[in-house]
Amino acid sequence: MYSGLLPAVIGTLLPAMPVSAQQPTLTAAQISRIDSLFSRYSAADVPGCALAVSRHDTVVLERGWGSANLEHTVSITPATIFEAGSVSKQFTAAAALILAQQGKLSLDDDVRKYLPELPVYDAPITIRHLIRHTSGLRDWGAVMSIAGWPRGTRTYTQAHVLDIVARQKALNYPVGAEYLYSNSNYNLLAMIVERVSGKTLAEFTRAELFEPLAMKSTSWRDDYQRIVPGRAHAYSGGGKTWRLQMPFENVYGNSSLLTTVGDLLKWNANLGHERVGGAEFVAMQQMTGKARNGSGSTYAAGLHVDKFQGTTVIFHDGATAGYRAFLARYPDAGHAVALLCNAGDANPVALREGVASIVLPPYTAPTRTPVDTIGVAVAAPRLQGLAGYYRNPMSREPLQLVVSGGQLLANGRKLVALTPGHFTSVTGRTHVVFDDGKRGARSSIRLATMDADMAYADTMEFLPIDSPRGEASYSDYIGKFFSEEADATVSVVRDGKGLALFARPNRRSPMVPIYADGFSTLEWYMEFTRGKDGKVDGFLLTSGRARNVRFDKGK
Repeated sequence: MYSGLLPAVIGTLLPAMPVSAQQPTLTAAQISRIDSLFSRYSAADVPGCALAVSRHDTVVLERGWGSANLEHTVSITPATIFEAGSVSKQFTAAAALILAQQGKLSLDDDVRKYLPELPVYDAPITIRHLIRHTSGLRDWGAVMSIAGWPRGTRTYTQAHVLDIVARQKALNYPVGAEYLYSNSNYNLLAMIVERVSGKTLAEFTRAELFEPLAMKSTSWRDDYQRIVPGRAHAYSGGGKTWRLQMPFENVYGNSSLLTTVGDLLKWNANLGHERVGGAEFVAMQQMTGKARNGSGSTYAAGLHVDKFQGTTVIFHDGATAGYRAFLARYPDAGHAVALLCNAGDANPVALREGVASIVLPPYTAPTRTPVDTIGVAVAAPRLQGLAGYYRNPMSREPLQLVVSGGQLLANGRKLVALTPGHFTSVTGRTHVVFDDGKRGARSSIRLATMDADMAYADTMEFLPIDSPRGEASYSDYIGKFFSEEADATVSVVRDGKGLALFARPNRRSPMVPIYADGFSTLEWYMEFTRGKDGKVDGFLLTSGRARNVRFDKGK
């Protein structure tokens, strides 16, 4: 819980962020380069983006490209309202931090204190776990995708989300063990804010965040049928073929903030002037933490704190339906960038980095030691001893090592031996380390993937597993299976010489064997389980942010 300080929230509305009336800090050449970056969205018959850039919290550029409504050819302006996707998460987290600062909850409270509907797991999930995506909770959208109803196909509500999460008997991983992004965390966080404050999330954030910062165009899409004047419609597709893709659902906290680029810069400026919440609140927003396996080291309270071109960046991106968003602050350089788009093909990360590269001071990448693409010689018996099938015990993700031309390949990609037990990809970003304590037999693997700056790594463990069973065993897998967790029934059926996963009414996914009792489809990993009698009794299905969802075989 916070110390006894109360939030230092100003009592009067702030004026709009000033637009520089003096010599602009962006040159004509810089502005021209930014316009070129968004040129594909400059026509009146395509969706587009709005952009705002500030320096030392003074707006130095506001732009709009493309159409807010293709049916009525309404142009996008900096005042156009968009949905901010997961940029919204920082506002939900901020609401929880304000309540903690007011002494109404502790970030270390068990979430079941406020949401008793949730199951009891092996260890308590705290509010802090929700904020940092280390709870282990499955992403409810991924679970419903398994059930055949992905987001966008049904009108989901917060009540649906709670019901889905409450029937998950297992977690993706032990509480606190890993970082894995899950929207469920922030939907539940919004529910906690509402139950503790006695107000809706919209009411609480309006009073505590939006009004004090004069964010007059910001609200929540907690009723998708509500009319929002000035809102851009969202689209998917590209070129001359665009289709309406709006978020027709009433879930929020994870996303659903309706706002403008100008309002986002007002919010972003609070990281500097600290008028809402004070210094303690702003520090808590940016406090990162690691899971036990070291992952998630850049994630704070709905914000990433990382490096870009050698300078600190505090940011989050977002995507909901056809909306795309990015909000970033570069405190060392004094710049901030807010980007909102209604074109589903827009890449907000690439666009933000493009803008940042133009407005930030010139950057020269440090000289790196060349990656060793030759390595040391490893005896052929040693290489052959390492080859085989492996899988991650948490995600069921496969890894196959083979020897070809005297080289070890991981899923078809060449590895370079740094030592007989340590290999790297030719780029140097992926490291494969074998457990030297088990020489003479295939051992477990630690696979580490470095970030773009080679600054830190996410590490996964892979364990040896037998090769896929032959076609003669396929009859073991055929049958009907039901999942209480996904509330779904599927069938495994013959598909020519192979197998397919069939779900009503007409979804049929070919199954590719990847290791013993393990298969993959275009979307999922499946691992069949066997009872004491050796017969198949079900399978565990992993779909990205929902791992090992249980399906039991019908009698």
